[in-house]
Amino acid sequence: MPNQQQFQWQTMTAGVCYYPEHWDRALWKSDLERIKAAGLSTIRIGEFGWSIFEPEEGIFQFDLFDDFLQLCAEQEIKVILGTPTATPPAWLTEKYPESLNCNREGIPYRHGCRRHYNYNSPIYQKLCARIVEQMAQHYGGHPAVVGWQIDNEINCETNEFHSEADQVAFRAFLKEKYGTLDALNQAWGTVVWSQTYTDWSQLYTPRPVVNGGYNPSYLMDYYRFVSHSARRFCKMQADIIRRYKKPDDFITTNGLFGHLDNHRMTEESLDVYTYDSYPSFAFGLDRSPKTSKDLNDRKWTRNLMETRSVCPHFGIMEQQSGANGWVNRMEGPAPRPGQLTLWAMQSVAQGADFVSFFRWRTACFGTEMYWHGILDYDNRDNRKLAEVKDFCEKFRTLDPVCGAENVGAFALLKDYDNEWDMDADAWHRRIASVSEREIFAASELNHTPYNMVYLTDETAPEALTSYPVVIYPHPVMLSEKRAALLEQYVARGGTLIVGCRSGYKDLTGKCVMLPQPGLLQTLTGTDVQDFTFTSPNEDESFALWDGERLETPVFNDILTPLEETEVLAAYQNSYYAGQAALTRHAYGKGQVLHLGSTFTREGCKKLLAYAGVLEPFRKWIDAPEGVEVVLRERDGRKFLFVLNFQPESEQITLKKSAKLLYTGEQVSGEIVLSPFGTGVYELQ
Repeated sequence: MPNQQQFQWQTMTAGVCYYPEHWDRALWKSDLERIKAAGLSTIRIGEFGWSIFEPEEGIFQFDLFDDFLQLCAEQEIKVILGTPTATPPAWLTEKYPESLNCNREGIPYRHGCRRHYNYNSPIYQKLCARIVEQMAQHYGGHPAVVGWQIDNEINCETNEFHSEADQVAFRAFLKEKYGTLDALNQAWGTVVWSQTYTDWSQLYTPRPVVNGGYNPSYLMDYYRFVSHSARRFCKMQADIIRRYKKPDDFITTNGLFGHLDNHRMTEESLDVYTYDSYPSFAFGLDRSPKTSKDLNDRKWTRNLMETRSVCPHFGIMEQQSGANGWVNRMEGPAPRPGQLTLWAMQSVAQGADFVSFFRWRTACFGTEMYWHGILDYDNRDNRKLAEVKDFCEKFRTLDPVCGAENVGAFALLKDYDNEWDMDADAWHRRIASVSEREIFAASELNHTPYNMVYLTDETAPEALTSYPVVIYPHPVMLSEKRAALLEQYVARGGTLIVGCRSGYKDLTGKCVMLPQPGLLQTLTGTDVQDFTFTSPNEDESFALWDGERLETPVFNDILTPLEETEVLAAYQNSYYAGQAALTRHAYGKGQVLHLGSTFTREGCKKLLAYAGVLEPFRKWIDAPEGVEVVLRERDGRKFLFVLNFQPESEQITLKKSAKLLYTGEQVSGEIVLSPFGTGVYELQ
C-alpha cells in the first residue's frame, strides 16, 4: 500500500526550475514576469547553490537569494527551496577530503562534478546540518517559500560508496544487524571459498575481486547499507527543516534511483515525493529500437507507476521541456511538436498533480549546457514556450482530477529484497528484466493499466484485496510472512500469478533446502524437480494452451502438478515435452496460476483474459495499440486520459458521451487524435 502522504496539492499546479545564480540580475524580473505569463506559478531554486550561501567556511551570505525571493513574493510566485548538499563547495572538499566518496579501488572522486560526497563522513554530516539549519532559520518563515527539496536526486550519479567513513559505518551497520560474527558468517554462508570473517576489521564495502565474483548475500547487505545511509542523511535534513518551516510547507526530494528504499525514506522523512521525467532519452543514439511503436518513451509510464507506489499523488520536479545531455555523455533529440505536452500529460495521467518543467532557460556554460530548457540561449520566445502555455491552459481545466486515484486492473507485486538481489544475481536479473518489460508491454498495448505494490513483512492484506488479480513475476526471495500474506489474499478470493524461479531463496540470499517453489508450494500446488535455461541449440520453447501457442522463453521450470492442480498448458519442446508449463490451483476462494517460464506480452494477455481483467475500459473506448488509456477516479467521477504516442494521427472511438475537459464540450463516437495528441474526458 502506498505511504499515507502528509501533503497533497489541492489544485493542478505547474512550475519551472530556475537558477538565479546563473543569470544577470537584470534578467530576473522579466524572467519572473514571463514565467507567470506562461501560466507557471511555482519555481524550484537553490539546490546547487552551496558556494553562494556559504562562500567561505562559516561565512553565510543570503543577499542573492534574498533579493530574488523578494521579487518572487512581489510577483506572487511560489518557491520550492532546495538544500544544496549535492554540491559541496571547493573549500569544503579541499579542507576535508574525508568527505569525498571513493570508487571500489578506494580512489576519491574529486571536486568538479556533483554528488562526489559520501553520506557517512562525520564532518560532512556536520557541515550539511549546519548549512541546512542556516537556510531553514533564514527562510523557514519566508512568505514565498511553500516547500523544501532535500538534496537533489539522492543516489543519482552513483549508488555505491567506498570511503573510509563508509567502511566504519558499514561495520557498525553489520554489528547492529547481526550482533556477532558467527551470526554474520552463518547468514552469508562464508564457509564457501574460505571467506569466513574472524574480526570486524576484515569487513569492507565491495573492493575489486577476481571476475566480480562477490558473495551475493554480502552484496545484498551492502545494498541495504547504502539505502540505510541515504535514508539517514535525508532524515537528518528533514528533521532540521521541520523545526523552522511553516506548518503548511512541504518537504520532498526528487528521484527514483537505485539501492534506496524510497518507500521507507518517504515514510520517515517526506511529506510528498517528486520524480524527474525525461522520456526523450528513449530516442538517444545509444538506444535501440528508437520509435514510439517500441514503447520506448511510454516506458516512462512504468517509472511513473513506480513513483505512484511510493506516493499516490506525487509531483514532477523536473519534466522534459527540451533536448537533454551533458557535454561528455547522454543525448536525446528535442521533443517534437506535441511531445512536450504529451509527456507532461503522461505524468499527470499516472498521478502527478504538480508538474515543474526543467528548466526555464538553457545554461550558457557548464556541464549541463546541452540540458535544454524551455527557452534557448538566445532568450527569445519559441515553440516550446508556446507549447508550455498551451499545456498550462489545458492543465488548469484538470482541477477536478487533482487528487484522483489511478484505477489499476491488477497489481504488480515488487519488493526491495528481490530488486537488490537482481543487482547481485545475473540469473535473477535476466529473467526478471524480461518479464517486467513484457508485462508492461501487455498492459500498455491492451489498455489494461496496473498499480505497483511493494511488499514488506509488515504489509497488510488490505493492500492487496482491492485487486482481483496480482502478479508476482519471480519472487526469488521470500519470507514466511510474505508467503502468509499471499495465502490470505488468495484464500479471500484473489487470483495470484507467479512465474518461474519462485521461492527458492530466503531473505539472506541463500537457497532454501525445500522443494521449489519453496514457501509457495502450498499455494501453487506444484513441485519443481527440474529446471533449465532454454537452450540456443533447440527450437524456441513454447507450450500449448487450449490449442494455442504460448511462448515460454528464457527459463523453464518443469512443473509437476500436485493433487487437485489442473494443467492448463504443456511444453512442446526439449526433453520435457508434454510436461506442465502452466497450472491452476484452487485455494480457498481464490486461485493460483503458476507459469513455468518468463512472461511474454502475448502470454500475459492470455493470462489477464483468463483471469477476467483484460481491457477494463472497453465499455467506454476503443483505441489502437499506439494510444495509452489511463483512468483516474475521484468521488465517483471518472476521468479518462487518452494519449497518442505516435507521430501520426490515431483514431479512437468513445462509445458513450463524455466531456472533453480541455474545452468543456460533449463528445462521442469517432475522434481523431493529432500526432502526439492528448485528451482527458470525464465519463458520464
